[in-house]
Parts: sequence; structure tokens; C-alpha cells
Amino acid sequence: MSLFSSSNEDVYKLKPKLNLKSMIISNLFWVVPIASVIALGFAYFFFKQMMKEDEGTDTMKKIALHVRNGAMSYLKQQYKVVTIVFVVLLALFAFLAYGLNVQNEWTPFAFLTGGFFSGLAGFFGMKTATYASARTANAAKNSLNHGLRVAFRSGAVMGLVVVGLAVLDISLWYLVLNYFIDEPDSSHKLIIITTTMLTFGMGASTQALFARVGGGIYTKAADVGADLVGKVEAGIPEDDPRNPATIADNVGDNVGDVAGMGADLYESYAGSILATAALGASAFALAQGDMQYKAVLAPMLIAAVGIILSIIGIFIVRTKEGATMKNLLSSLGLGVNISSLLIAVSTFLILYYLGLQNWLGISFSVISGLVAGIIIGQSTEYFTSHSYKPTQKVSESAETGPATVIISGVGLGMISTAIPVITIAVAILMAFLCAINFDVKNMLDAQNIQLGLYGIGIAAVGMLSTLGITLATDAYGPIADNAGGNAEMSHLGPEVRKRTDALDALGNTTAATGKGFAIGSAALTALALLASYIEEIKIGLMRIGENVLTFSNGETIETAKATIVDFMNYYQVNLMNPIVLVGVFIGAMMAFLFSGLTMNAVGRAAQKMVEEVRRQFKTIPGIMEGTGEPDYARCVAISTKGAQIEMILPSLLAIIIPILTGIVLGVAGVLGLLAGGLSSGFVLAIFMANSGGAWDNAKKYIEEGNFGGKGSSNHKAAIVGDTVGDPFKDTSGPSLNILIKLMSMVSIVMAGLTAAFSLL
Repeated sequence: MSLFSSSNEDVYKLKPKLNLKSMIISNLFWVVPIASVIALGFAYFFFKQMMKEDEGTDTMKKIALHVRNGAMSYLKQQYKVVTIVFVVLLALFAFLAYGLNVQNEWTPFAFLTGGFFSGLAGFFGMKTATYASARTANAAKNSLNHGLRVAFRSGAVMGLVVVGLAVLDISLWYLVLNYFIDEPDSSHKLIIITTTMLTFGMGASTQALFARVGGGIYTKAADVGADLVGKVEAGIPEDDPRNPATIADNVGDNVGDVAGMGADLYESYAGSILATAALGASAFALAQGDMQYKAVLAPMLIAAVGIILSIIGIFIVRTKEGATMKNLLSSLGLGVNISSLLIAVSTFLILYYLGLQNWLGISFSVISGLVAGIIIGQSTEYFTSHSYKPTQKVSESAETGPATVIISGVGLGMISTAIPVITIAVAILMAFLCAINFDVKNMLDAQNIQLGLYGIGIAAVGMLSTLGITLATDAYGPIADNAGGNAEMSHLGPEVRKRTDALDALGNTTAATGKGFAIGSAALTALALLASYIEEIKIGLMRIGENVLTFSNGETIETAKATIVDFMNYYQVNLMNPIVLVGVFIGAMMAFLFSGLTMNAVGRAAQKMVEEVRRQFKTIPGIMEGTGEPDYARCVAISTKGAQIEMILPSLLAIIIPILTGIVLGVAGVLGLLAGGLSSGFVLAIFMANSGGAWDNAKKYIEEGNFGGKGSSNHKAAIVGDTVGDPFKDTSGPSLNILIKLMSMVSIVMAGLTAAFSLL
């Protein structure tokens, strides 16, 4: 009998010829932790390769050291604040679990490990990035391809660390829970294991939100100060060493776009796998043999194989000297597309070998998520890259001033939401229908709904299956940006600066693509988590002794046997229920309230930075002549303090609102909250990310010599647009995808409390 599936013994007796295959399948779980070790091994390999590269001149080393020290100093401060929040939440979860007995006793520990591994992924990624920037700039002295390889493989460390640690965390928790949970019914045991594992996602989400919000506030406060005073008022180039905010700006790229993005996608990746496993355990609970175990194992195996194929894609990425922006995008795209194609083929083979019920249909569910991710990425590239007309039009609008730049960027962002929204809508429908064999007539039957939701969950896994290389393309961006800054401050030759500018412009597009990809995956993951919430409510009701559901018409059903449809009817979750509608409005409001708070936070911190940069220009002699050295540390301190203070309120609201909604409005209100937050948050995040990316690259397009070039009035107008877009694309926008998942995770973790206590 397998360690992981107690039902296999019966399978062996019934089908002796399949004994060997059944044994292999039941032990395929070990592929998952092995894949995590391989990912972490290659991450270490790429890190050591990067460290062997020459860091350049003494000046380049000095600048890189300033950035590295600033980034690590900020991260230590952030972790102090996060630790306090985690201690408070840990005490709350312990009270709910051991005091009120409305929560699983493993929840406090799972919460801690999720937060720890998420923070660890961000730390390793950022450490790598701060060591890689100067080395990338120095490599660019040799060739464009050398610079690309150093930057991209350094970014790959982030990607592989995230997937490696996430899969390792999942593997360890599965083993621990399988060993300690004593449940005679193997089917119910798997449900308990998978729903318990879901709770560590809240730790990851909480860590990710603080990393994203805090890092986003930090980087944009510095960026706005550097741009408005340095480039617009003083007329000096970007990353000029005379600008006091330039070190803080480079530090911000690392804490926001590397550590923040790493923590963000860590929790998306882990959340999609865990939610799908939980949905599989529920959907196949009554299936014969070990089908339930196969459904739980499938998303883990797809993720594990995706890790290996991502590594293959990383080695494919290379370019030639003199490459255009389209050539560079094609180089990165080749690696991503080959990995995606291979995982698509592998999915069919995995599910076929497992013998999963309707393996062909579920394989196409995975493909729908994978294709959706590619389409969203391509759409984002089209609307944000200055190789295409939309962003070029934003550049052209600078001829009539900053106001028209802003109007043009806002309009572009709004229009750009159409393709991702339609894509996600089609992906959801296709994933659902494929999983139920297109049984449209009976698609709302209880069993079909569960199978369809499993299809949506595994579509999210498909979208994130190549995260190892997808995140590498994202983390590459800030490394290339910092390399350009280092080249500028070190006064490297124009040929080197031209190469780093090309890498930097590519990084802007890949970063925007990564943000689009992140929010797309968040939408599918959040929908899967929404379904998992119902299963947690069921367990919560059974924990407090409510073993029978009594409907308004007097009919009853055992709680343990109730389906999703039963629970929706029991709690009257429909659009005619005012409680649901109130929840929807609160959820929609949360997206805008959260964005407003984070935008204002950036504004307040940036105001202090602008004042400080102006002060230094006036009071420190010789700055503009290059004979005096700015006080970089003072600007770093302003960004650090501003981020630490400003990140607390929006982050706490994301945790508190779902709890209060559950206590006041109950299950129906929470489901409305999550639906409203998901729909409005998704569209708003796409709009903000694409507007910000377009403004940034519109500025870059002018800096390449178009519409007057650097220093022109058009350039200054584009800088204003870029300044408005900075908090759009790097603070509020990317934080929204964490918001919608965190609210889902908080609701899942607090499901027991909601089931036991609610006013309505």
C-alpha cells in the first residue's frame, strides 16, 4: 500500500496487471520535491556563474555597493514591521484554533511557513539582482549578448528560487500532514490535507502584500523625486551621479520590482497549485480507486515538469550584436514560447499516464490557461512597447504638452483592458467546459460544477507552469535598469550606454508583460480560491458540530454530503440577495480604496523626496559642477521611512475588511466581496499596469532621438507622464493582484469563524 493513497490496496486486488503502474503513480509524488531541488540547484549555479563575472571599475563597484547596502537595509526594516504583523496574526490564529476551536490546529504553523518562504524567495532574488547590475554593465562593454546573458540568467535565479521554494514548501507540508493526520477514511483525509495546506497561502499573501506595497512606495518616491527635480528642473540625464535621489531610485528597483514581484508570484504559484489540489480532492471524493489522489497529484506534477522545461527555455535565450528591440523581445519570447509548447505537450502525457478521469478534457483546460497567459503577455507587449503604434502615439502626444500625454496614456490603458478581460473570460469558460466534456445542458449540476471548477484551477496552474522562465524575464528588467544607471554614473562610453539602454528598454517591456501575466494568473487563482472557500465553510460547520443543513423549505442534508450547489442554496448566494450585492459593492470599493491609499502614499513620500533633492541642489556646493558629492544616504532614508509608515494602513485593510465582512454579512457577503474585488481589481490592475508601462516607454522612445530627443520640451512632457505612471505600474497596479488573492486567503483561513459567528 502506498504511503500517499490508502485506497491503492483495493486497486491492486482488483487489477493485478496494473499493479506496477499503480505503484509508480502512487509514488510519482516524489517527482515534486526532486523538481524543487533541481530548481534550487540551477538557481545556485546561475548565481555562482554571475558572481564569477567581473564587476568592473572601482567606481562601478562603489555604486553597486551603495545600492546593495541600501536594498538590504530597507529589507531588514521591512521584515521588522512584517514580523510584528505576523506575531499578532499568529496569536489570533492560535486563539481561534486552540481557544475557540473554529480553525484547523495546523493553521498557525502553515501561516508562518508560507510567509517565511515567500520572504526568503524575495531576499535571494534581490541579493542576486544587486550583485548582478554592475556585472551586467561591465558585460555590456564586451557585447550586447554578453550583457543580456548575465542579466537574464541573474533574473532566472529569482524565477527558479520562487518555483523551487514554493514546490518544496508544498511537498513538505503534504508529507507532514499525511503522516500526522489520523483519518480512517482516505477520501476525507485528502480533503483535510489539501484544505489545511491552503492556509499557508495566507502567510505568503501577507508577506507579498507588504513587499509589493512597501517596495512600490519606496521605489516610486525615489523615482518621482529623481525625475521631476533632476531631469525636468535641473535638466540632467537619468541616473546622473549629481542627482541625490539616483541611488535611492536604483535601490527601489530592487526592493519593489525584484523582492516585491518575487513574493507576489510565489503566492500566486503556490496558491494555484494548492487551490486546484483542494478542488480535486473535493471533486473526485466519491470516485473509485485512487482517482482522487491522481486529481490532487496532477497540478503538482504539471508544476514540477514545468520547472524542468523552464530551465531548458532559460538556456535558449541569446541575441546578436546590434539587435533591435523586436529582436531582443523575440530572443526572450523564444525561450518562453518553447517552454510553453513543451509543457503543453507534457500535460497531455502526464494526465494520460495518470489515467485521470476525462484526462483529455482536463488537458485542454490546462492549455486554455497556458494560451491565456501568452495572449495577455502579447497584448501587454503590444500596448506598452515603443516598437508598436499605441506607445508611439503617446510619445507623439507630447508635442502638445504633458496634459495630452496623460490623457493619451489613460485612454490607452482603458482600451488595453479589453483583450485581457475577454481572454480571461474565454479561458474560464473553456477550462470549465473542457473539464465537463462540454456537457452544457447539465453544466450546473453539482458534480459538473465541481469538475468545472477543478478545470479552472488547473488552468491557473497551466498559466503559471512556466513561471521559472516567465519570472526570469520580469526580474531581468530591474537588473538591466540598474545596469544602465551604473553605466551612466560610472561614465562608461556611449557604445556601452547604448547597449544598456537597449537592455533597459527591453526590461521595461518585460516588466510590463510580467505584471500583465501576474494579474491574469491572479484572476484564475482567485476564482479557484473562491470555490475552495465553500469547502472550508463545510469543514468549519462540521468542526462546530453543525452536521445537518436545514433549508428554508424544511428539507435537510448531511453537511458532509452537501455539494457546492447545496451551500449556494443554503446561504442564498444569488444576485437577488441584498447581502450578496452589498458584498459585491464593498469588494469593488476595496480595489479603488486600496489604489487610492497607495497612490497618495507615493505622493506624500515623493513630495518629501522632491523637497530634499531641491534642498541639496541649493545647499551642497559643487553638485552641479561634479566637484561636490550628494548626500545619497539621506534620500535612501527618506524613501525607507516613507515606505515603512505608508504601507501599514492599506495592507492591514486588506486583512481586516474580509474578516469584518464575514462577521457582519456572513458567507453570502464574503462571496459577494470576493467576486466584486476580483472583477474590479483585475480590470483596474490591467489599466494601471499598461498605462504606466506605455508612459515609461513613450519617454524612452523620445530619448532614442524621436520627437526632439533628450532635453526637448517633448521629453520633459513625457517625463511628467512617466512620473504619473510610476505609481500606476509599480505600486498600486501590481499590488491589486495580491489584494484579490489575499482577501480570498483571509476569507478561507477565517471560514471557521464566519461559519460559527455572523450577524446576518
